[in-house]
Amino acid sequence: MKDTIHQITLPTPYAVGDVHCYLLEGNTLTLIDAGVKTEEARDELITQLIRLNIKPHDIDQVVLTHHHPDHMGLVEEFPNVKAVAGHPLLKPWYEQDEEFFNRYERFFRSMYVEAGVPEEFFYLLNTLRKPLKWTSSGILDQELTEGKSIAGHPEWEVIETPGHAQSHISFYRSSDKVFIGGDHLLAHISSNPLLEPPVSIQKERPKPLLQYRASMKKLLDYEIEKVYPGHGEIFEHVKPLITQRLKSQEARAAKVLTMIEKEESITAYQVCEKLFPRHIHSQFGLTMSETVGQLDYLEANQLITYTYLGEQKYYYVNR
Repeated sequence: MKDTIHQITLPTPYAVGDVHCYLLEGNTLTLIDAGVKTEEARDELITQLIRLNIKPHDIDQVVLTHHHPDHMGLVEEFPNVKAVAGHPLLKPWYEQDEEFFNRYERFFRSMYVEAGVPEEFFYLLNTLRKPLKWTSSGILDQELTEGKSIAGHPEWEVIETPGHAQSHISFYRSSDKVFIGGDHLLAHISSNPLLEPPVSIQKERPKPLLQYRASMKKLLDYEIEKVYPGHGEIFEHVKPLITQRLKSQEARAAKVLTMIEKEESITAYQVCEKLFPRHIHSQFGLTMSETVGQLDYLEANQLITYTYLGEQKYYYVNR
């Protein structure tokens, strides 16, 4: 017998709006994702569980698609949970590893300098830990990686889908071709591939847009008939959507290439100014992540190259 999937929709303080959690009701009672830590979200979560004749202490385990606060904020509300599960890269976020957070801040300071970011934005480095107030902390009991299944739910296969977050995983049930996708694939918007530091000092930084494209292409090998997303409506017709998303990204990269062709050389920040003139100040982190992602894509396709002048990185067309 298949698990029953219940969608639970919770408010967030973010521009993205409501977030969805999913209750898998079978031999084990599992909550996939856990909203954001606000009183409003907590009250709504309890209300919706009660409508399903379930109380917080009935939940057996919590499984997290990724580490963003709107997906793991209320984990601590379930007193009888036997396990919290997620990708290994979620561990430093959930366990709030101080050394990792220090390295995270150093990484972005270095990135700001390299990208030619003006001093006026450097105050944002002091706000990098601000989202922690919306999240929860604890011990990650189970690590979920490619090909594993959710404990108690063997029909749900784990698919690693990095891009939007390094820790991102999704879940696929082949018997009815259903996909629980967190923020990897949304019907109404393209997910932001967000910059993050490397997993260790010795590693190169991840290139999230390239990862996101690879994760999207990976899904083309699956027969997916229905997507339960982290935001927005449940939807079908997955392959045309993925194809369109990939084409849209390539079109934006072509626009960035044209910008670079008009300049002798240009920093990532200068590209961001041109690409997002109306949003760079209000959504600096998102716009810079998007910009660096497009530059990574162009570089990977050998359309641009770069040089350093001091600590700043300048891009130019590869002629």
